Amino acid sequence: MPDLAEVRHMLDGLPPEELARLQAQVRAAVPDLWVPNFGPQLAAQNSPADELFYGGAAGGGKSDLLLGLALTQHERSIIYRRQYTDLGALVDRSGQIVGHTNGLNRSPPPIFRLPERIVQFAAMAREEDKQAFKGRPFDLIGFDELPDFTESQYTFVTGWNRTSKVGQRCRVVSAGNPPTTVEGYWIIRRWGPWLDPRHPRPAKPGELRWYAIIDGEDTEVWGPGPVYHPKTGQPVINPATGEPVLARSRTFIRSGVADNPDMIDAGYQNTLAAMPEPYRSAYLEGRFDVSLKDDENQVIPTRWVMEAQQRWTAETPFGLIPMTVIACDPNGGGRDRCILSPRYGGYYQPLVEVKGIRVDDASAVVREVAAVMRDRCPVVMDMGGGYGGLPTNMLKSNGFTVVGFNGSAPSTARTKDAANLAFFNKRAEAIWRLREALDPAQPGGSHVVLPPDDELRADLCAARFELTRSGIKVEPKEGIKERIGRSPDKGDAVVMAWSEGERASAEAVAARNREWGITPRGQETTANRGYAHIKRKHG
Repeated sequence: MPDLAEVRHMLDGLPPEELARLQAQVRAAVPDLWVPNFGPQLAAQNSPADELFYGGAAGGGKSDLLLGLALTQHERSIIYRRQYTDLGALVDRSGQIVGHTNGLNRSPPPIFRLPERIVQFAAMAREEDKQAFKGRPFDLIGFDELPDFTESQYTFVTGWNRTSKVGQRCRVVSAGNPPTTVEGYWIIRRWGPWLDPRHPRPAKPGELRWYAIIDGEDTEVWGPGPVYHPKTGQPVINPATGEPVLARSRTFIRSGVADNPDMIDAGYQNTLAAMPEPYRSAYLEGRFDVSLKDDENQVIPTRWVMEAQQRWTAETPFGLIPMTVIACDPNGGGRDRCILSPRYGGYYQPLVEVKGIRVDDASAVVREVAAVMRDRCPVVMDMGGGYGGLPTNMLKSNGFTVVGFNGSAPSTARTKDAANLAFFNKRAEAIWRLREALDPAQPGGSHVVLPPDDELRADLCAARFELTRSGIKVEPKEGIKERIGRSPDKGDAVVMAWSEGERASAEAVAARNREWGITPRGQETTANRGYAHIKRKHG
C-alpha cells in the first residue's frame, strides 16, 4: 500500500479535469460529513480496538479524529478536555465539519444534537468532577490530550462505555502527545507495549493486546477471554454479574504532522521544529522517551530519580549486608493499599503492595511485614491517619524495633546546603532528605538505588514545595492526590525508609551492640554499603 507522500505525488500529477472528476466520484461514494486522511487516521477509524490511543506527535489530526468518529460513526458521544476553556476550539470545529450549527447548544455543557447523533463536550478540571458522569452511557468516549487527565479519571468514566442500541459499536478513543510532566506518565504504563522501550513484549502500532482487571490490577492476558486467573487457573468472575470476565482490546496508532495534508500545507512542521527541547522531540517527533519537564518548585528532580532507577539491578545485597529497614505505609481501608519498602543500605528492593487488608486488621499488616523482613531489622511505621497504631503495638509486643513517622510533627532539622533552611514539618524534612541523598553532585555521587517502578517515579516527582517563614513547606498530600489522581503511597514508603531508616537502623545497631557488649569502630554507613556492592559487581 503506498504511503501518504506517494498518494499526494500521484494526485498532484493528474490533469485538473481528471482530479476534479476523481474528487466528485469520492464525494458521491462517501456521503459522510467527514472522511479520514489516508494513513494513520484511516487506520484509527477502522481499528477494532476497544481502547485506542492515537497520536504521539503534534499535527496528526487528533481532534479531527475524535470529532469525525462522533459525527459519522456513533450515536451518543462525549469528548473530554481537562479544562473547560479548551473546549471552545473543539465545539467550533464540530460546526465546521457539519457545515452548520443548527442543533448546537453552546451553554454548559455544550452539546450538538443532529439527526440520529448526539455529541456532548465536557471537562474534568478537578479530580472529583469525574463523579458528575457516573452512570451516563456513551458508545464513544473520547479524550483530547489524554496526558492532561489523571488515570483514575480515565478509568472511572470509561466504565460507562456502553449502548442499548443493537449493532452500535462501543469504543474509547484518546488522542494526545507525549507527556511533558510527570503527572501524565501513567499513559506510558497503560500503553507500555507500544510506548515503553523497556517493555518485555513490545507491540507494533495498531497491534491488538488484551487486558482485564484481575485482583484489582490492570493485567495483560492472551485473548478476549473468558479470562483465567494466572495463579489459580480458574475463570475470573465479575462479582456484579456473576459472569466470566471478558478482556478488552487496546492499541496505539502513531501519527504526526507528516500524516496531515492540511498541516503540511500550512507549514506547521517548521513551527514544531523551532520549539525548544523537550517540546521539539515530544511534539515534532512524538518521542515518549524524552526527559520530562519538571515544575520549577518540584522537590525531587525527575532526572535524579531516573538515574537512581537506572542504577538498579535485580541482584540484591541480601546475605552480604543485613536489611537496613523496612517501611510500612498501612492502608486506610476500602481500596487503599498497604505498601512495604525494604532496603539494604542505599539499595531498595521492589516495593511490596498488599491489597484487601481491612483497616482494623493489624495482625494482617504484621504478617505481611514479618514475611518481607530480614535480619529482624527495624520497622518504620506511618502513624498518619491513625492506622499505624495497632500494628506498631503488636510488633513491639513481639520484640521488634518500631519507629513511628508522623509527617505533621514539627522538625528542628535544617538543610545540609549552605542555605541552612528550616523545615515546616517532619514531612517536608523527610522528602528533602531523600532529595539530598539523590543529588548526583554530592561528593562521591548518590548511593541511592531505586527499583524501576513507573508509579514510584511519579510519586517521588509529584511533590511541590514553597519557602515560608517557617521554612520549606511541601504541599499537602491532598494536593498531590488531586493532580495525579491517587495517593502517592509508594513514594511515601520510600521516603520513610530513607529519612527515618537511618535513625532506626542506628538505634537498632546501638541497642544490639550494647546487648552484646560490642563497641563499633569506623563502620561504613548503611547507605554506602548497599551501593558499594552493586558497583563492585557491575562497575
